[in-house]
Amino acid sequence: MAESTSRAIPMEEAGRKAAIASGIEDVKQAAGAYQLLLACPAGVPASLLEVEFSPAYDRQPHPDSALENSIEKMWEERLAVQPSFFNGSKFRYGGYEILTGSEEMAWATSARLHLGLTDYKTFVGTNLCPHWEHFLAPDVEDAARCRHTASPLGNGAIVKTADHKIVVLQRGSNVGEFPNTLVFPGGHSEPVEIGIKGHVDSNSDTEKRALEAKVAREMFEGITREVVEETGIPASFLSEPLFIGISRRVLNVRPTAFYFIKCALSSSQVQAYYLRAADGFESSHLLLVPQDELLHVAKKMPGCHHGGAALYDLARKILD
Repeated sequence: MAESTSRAIPMEEAGRKAAIASGIEDVKQAAGAYQLLLACPAGVPASLLEVEFSPAYDRQPHPDSALENSIEKMWEERLAVQPSFFNGSKFRYGGYEILTGSEEMAWATSARLHLGLTDYKTFVGTNLCPHWEHFLAPDVEDAARCRHTASPLGNGAIVKTADHKIVVLQRGSNVGEFPNTLVFPGGHSEPVEIGIKGHVDSNSDTEKRALEAKVAREMFEGITREVVEETGIPASFLSEPLFIGISRRVLNVRPTAFYFIKCALSSSQVQAYYLRAADGFESSHLLLVPQDELLHVAKKMPGCHHGGAALYDLARKILD
């Protein structure tokens, strides 16, 4: 049975479980659907994950000017409801290359991510807008089909405690996507963290490779940062992340990269640290789910996170 910790006034155990159960919003079946774009069941360390960072992987404007102009309108409408939203820059997912592995099976032991730049406003106005399907191009290949959407690459972590529980959060009520639902810790790696404000022409291949190496490191440092901020677990108790693949939520084609992280703390220790988490406003409860129950619990998650659980299930025998 999953254990839970809340930031609310302490309740008796039975009351706590009832309150959490009633407060979790089930995602509709369509919202829980996912696609596994890339699986890395052996786990890819930072040394084997490369990045090609280029404006070629930025979003392409839609040829329908009315649709394109609707992005600004959607953003203004969202700000009117949630004025705390901030239009930060994000890395945009533009596909991948398998360096070693199987193209046919879409699994890799080393890979190269194709990343551009986008921002949160464009994400709200394309992926998260009610008519998001109108932004899709009539292509079969995934990156080409999504070329008119912002598609920022989210990140999520499968964090396993020393007593073999998986950390799951219940989102807060004032977040941008799927409030009050269950998710894994995560968010986005941030261009601003490594000083990227836009694309800059490199004077040499050496400079370009150095920048891409920084972006690749941010993929790993970013997910560790998200786990620390959202759970309160100090980084010293976390292993180096292993990249285990990318899932995409079918609803509004939202891509997320997932990582596996071992935590040296027990469940009770994790619960204690959670009460001091820096980003406490983003979640209301922390649950610790037995590994064998994770796929069942993941059915309550948005599709990209449901897919994260499936990626971990593929990797579990190797990683454990």
